[in-house]
Amino acid sequence: MDIEALKTLKLHEFEEAATGYRSTSDMASQAKDALEQRITAQMQKALKGVAVDAAVLQLREVAKDFHYVQVECGLMGTALKAFVADVRPAQKKLEQALSEAAEHKFTVGADGSVAYPAAGENPGGSPPQPGAAKGTLSEPARGILRQAGNIDPNPNCKIAQDIANRITEAVNEATEADQKWAPQVRKLKADDDLVVSEGDWADAGKDMEGVRGAGQHYLDSLPQPPKDGSPQANADWWKGLDADQQAAWISLRPDAVGAIDGLPATVRDEANRAVFDEKRGTYQMTLNGIPKPPANEWTWITAGMYPSKVHTDEWMAWDKKYGDQYRHLTNSLKGMESIQKRFDATGQNNLPEAYLLGFSPEGNGRAIVANGNPDTAAHQAVYVPGTTSNLGSIGGDIGRMENVWRTATDAADGKPVSTITWLGYDAPQDIVKDSPFSHYANDGAPAFNRFMDGLDASHTGESDPHRTAIGHSYGTTLIGSAARQGDLNADDIITAGSPGVQVPKAEQLDVPKGHVWNQEADGDPVPDIGRFGHGGTDWDGPWRIPSDEVFGANQMTTGSNVSGHSEYWKEGSESLRNQGLVVAGHSQDVTLKPPPNRWEHMR
Repeated sequence: MDIEALKTLKLHEFEEAATGYRSTSDMASQAKDALEQRITAQMQKALKGVAVDAAVLQLREVAKDFHYVQVECGLMGTALKAFVADVRPAQKKLEQALSEAAEHKFTVGADGSVAYPAAGENPGGSPPQPGAAKGTLSEPARGILRQAGNIDPNPNCKIAQDIANRITEAVNEATEADQKWAPQVRKLKADDDLVVSEGDWADAGKDMEGVRGAGQHYLDSLPQPPKDGSPQANADWWKGLDADQQAAWISLRPDAVGAIDGLPATVRDEANRAVFDEKRGTYQMTLNGIPKPPANEWTWITAGMYPSKVHTDEWMAWDKKYGDQYRHLTNSLKGMESIQKRFDATGQNNLPEAYLLGFSPEGNGRAIVANGNPDTAAHQAVYVPGTTSNLGSIGGDIGRMENVWRTATDAADGKPVSTITWLGYDAPQDIVKDSPFSHYANDGAPAFNRFMDGLDASHTGESDPHRTAIGHSYGTTLIGSAARQGDLNADDIITAGSPGVQVPKAEQLDVPKGHVWNQEADGDPVPDIGRFGHGGTDWDGPWRIPSDEVFGANQMTTGSNVSGHSEYWKEGSESLRNQGLVVAGHSQDVTLKPPPNRWEHMR
């Protein structure tokens, strides 16, 4: 970058190109949504057969192409915008310096030197001479030149040196921006094929990191989300951004945007799907680079009089080097596959479009998946799974909320329903070692409350939605902790197989009286086992759980075909029907049963 290049650089052309890339990204997004949410969904709803299945698979591949175009063109548009933001101040600085030079009738050379004419007087000395100043970025050198200018009898010397320094600064700033952005822009290109592979998405992840790093100054210049803001404050912040600013946030920080409660479901979904595909590609490529575990995992040794089965030395060496990483990657990819299956199931059995409202594969993983758009739903249900829940097991939890969606939709008098699987906390992973402790629920409860408040902040329906919190097992403990710690933004609570909700009475769960619903199936051991760890108590009473009559919850029947701890969402069951009625606002039709009389002698 030199003076002439910076002076003649037409930044408006870069802005126009950025707008074009963003328009392409938007069109690709619309095409992807049309394929995933309408075309393939309607095909699967209306048609059956091998030919239809094959066509749907092909259309899904095309949708992947569009998604890749959406993400990469969005990055390109943002990169060009950020480049302009970096270069424009330098160009303005140059323009101002050149204008001042012209006013003083100085001549600026191609190398940035500033020639000045003779001027001023020097009584008793040589007449002031013309000269030329060359800019420098060195502060020590600038100090010396300032001293020289102060004693030079030609007043133009000092003025020309200041102009020359600013010209040098401008060219240097523009050069740094060019050197920073040129390699990033060159990387934003796709392979010469029509297949978007895991490697392509892994590269897209690197592109995101590169553009984010180069564009940090640009991102910092944008309006920032409120620090520790409420969901409503978050919603107001997002609405206050213009389209370019919103696009920049989604391109540069999709992980942050996708996690902000209060933002529209469509926005969170767009951001999280970019993170989802990038992480899926990166995780798969990383897994491909790890040696598979040895086939001979076990061997037998004789210790004393009896043979014992132990791991082989070969397997132990592999496990020490790769085991933890291998298990994390495979478990996370299993969960991602379950989420992808839900995306692909849109239209099957009348399922609505899915929205990914939260996602992270770090640690045990996070995933928030909605059936139907909660922002437009009249009835919302948010389900919290319990012990052993993690990203790898998310498929079963998503399936449970699919069943609730169908059942509630059938009873909702034509009003839209959205059911949400909320794995937004670190659930206990071991029944014996972890589940007796309450800190998992206490730590996760504030995030649950923020999410529930966020559903209010982003809702666009004609009236306030009816919202139900559903918990299973330890998930009920989290809901109880959320109610105890703050205002639980729910109209009804359903607890299934609850080991306790940290309070002794239903009226303490922060929903209207008579709107706590409990289910305990025959043969479910968790409620009684868990009461001593998570049950609520008054000073004069025992540990109480929602299944106790004195607790005050409505006891819903589960039916004769539901037993144990994990069948509360069994298709066609009375248990599922009752949950659907509560979610749909028809709790008057729920079938109730008398509570068991255990512990009553201890009241």
